[in-house]
Amino acid sequence: MEKSLIDMRFEDIEENLKVIRENISRAAVSSGREPSSVHLMAVTKTVEPIYINHAILQGIDLIGENRVQEFLAKEPELELGNCSAHLIGHLQSNKVKKIIGKVSVIQSVDSVGLAKEISKHAGNAGIVQDILLEINAGSEDSKFGFELDEVKEKTLEIAEIDNIRVKGLMCVAPICDEKRKLLKIFENIYNKFIDIRAEKRDNINMDILSMGMSGDYETAIEGGSNLVRVGSAIFGPRIYSDKH
Repeated sequence: MEKSLIDMRFEDIEENLKVIRENISRAAVSSGREPSSVHLMAVTKTVEPIYINHAILQGIDLIGENRVQEFLAKEPELELGNCSAHLIGHLQSNKVKKIIGKVSVIQSVDSVGLAKEISKHAGNAGIVQDILLEINAGSEDSKFGFELDEVKEKTLEIAEIDNIRVKGLMCVAPICDEKRKLLKIFENIYNKFIDIRAEKRDNINMDILSMGMSGDYETAIEGGSNLVRVGSAIFGPRIYSDKH
């Protein structure tokens, strides 16, 4: 009997996950860490729930979605009993109310103002929202996030805001063909992460360093990342439609 396109894609996802997990293990060991210290997130932008659920069946226990509306549309069909969800894309202030309480972590907090907005809605919902602060790793005008040299000061400021808890840092690295330069960027952010963690301040638990995507996750692990956000390398090239 001929395999369906869905079955073929299921097999691709399984094979891709096997390769990625092997790569993660190798990169972790080469940087002197246990493979289990690196968390694999499946990024689900434009991916249909049937394929996300198949990845969850293969052991994925963390997904990341870029857009609030896309996550809310998919959520009823997702089998998230043993899987957490993070928001990883740029969050507009007018969308905060819709996502509070729907994801365990908002990774893309890129301003004090956004942190205050999250605090307001988290307080209204009676919860404490975990967040990461986004770093503009390459100081690119087209990217959101704090500059590396200001993020410690901003972290300490944001930690004073009620109803939120700073859990770490995230970045989207600039496109860079030279591994040595890219590794240096990741290492600089890792050093800042360790520096902030050493402060031992209330409301700051520097547990998560979210760096690395499909094209650079191995280098990010070598640079200190403990959470990698992998989408197309798991699910295949993104298929955009009018809905996305």
